[in-house]
Amino acid sequence: AGFRYLLLNFNHERWVISLGTCRFARLCYSEALKYSMRRKTFGKALCEHQMIRWKLGEMLRQIEALHDCNERVAFQYRSGVPDSRLGAQAALLKVMASKTFEYCAQEASQVFGGASIVREGPGRVVERLYREVRASAIPGGSEEVLLDLAARQAIAGACKFESAEQSKL
Repeated sequence: AGFRYLLLNFNHERWVISLGTCRFARLCYSEALKYSMRRKTFGKALCEHQMIRWKLGEMLRQIEALHDCNERVAFQYRSGVPDSRLGAQAALLKVMASKTFEYCAQEASQVFGGASIVREGPGRVVERLYREVRASAIPGGSEEVLLDLAARQAIAGACKFESAEQSKL
């Protein structure tokens, strides 16, 4: 029984990791946005270049999607949905969070250019966050293990549905 409780606690841990990781991704976006408004290249602000706006827009899209998923899981916890029913959702949420953070750190680093690889100066926050990416991806289970968990639960649910449909015939 103790091992089962340990596994159930992973669901809550994955959700909490996702919340923190979402905040880090948003910080990458925020730093890149502020820098792109200050930095001038070819006589105009960096954010006036179409590719930089695309990078910022894609970061924001992923962050907002992650935030919405975090809110959905928070609502389920608050509504009393037991941890045992949130395994696949918590696993997928944690994978989404670590991939979003990794993407945002990478793109923010691209916006900052060389300033993002030194520990001082305007890119120091992004440099530090980029080093944190792996530290947020490892706890709570690797992406591969979590995707496998979600897929196995989806297959088990589909098998139950299929057998219920077969019994109706």
